[in-house]
Amino acid sequence: MEKDYKYTGYNKNLKENARNLRKNMTRHEKHLWYDFLRKYPVKFYRQRPIDKYIVDFYCSKAKLVIELDGSQHYTAEGMEYDGIRTEVLEQYNLFVLRFSNYDVDNNFRGVCEMIDAKVKERIYGEIDF
Repeated sequence: MEKDYKYTGYNKNLKENARNLRKNMTRHEKHLWYDFLRKYPVKFYRQRPIDKYIVDFYCSKAKLVIELDGSQHYTAEGMEYDGIRTEVLEQYNLFVLRFSNYDVDNNFRGVCEMIDAKVKERIYGEIDF
């Protein structure tokens, strides 16, 4: 059953954990935040609690979650966990974009362009590029 689209699933019980994660972002998270998302024209949040998870980046206007995945996400257990997590987030009408740390290191411009395109698509509908 799809949840009410206005409810973000914000979990205040994870607030302190999220604050700690913001203070201790990975190198890849820092790069994406400081070199793109922080000054992006549509507001993004870092380490946002949603349901029982803390997502790396969240844009409420576009209903978009961005996750940066290290090598642990590509194990069988990691992929299963991420699949369940994505299903839960999608119940809030959120779209989850995943990028590997490798992508951030080796195709940063492409990552940023994909995020920009998805934000515009989610806010303004289908657009021609």
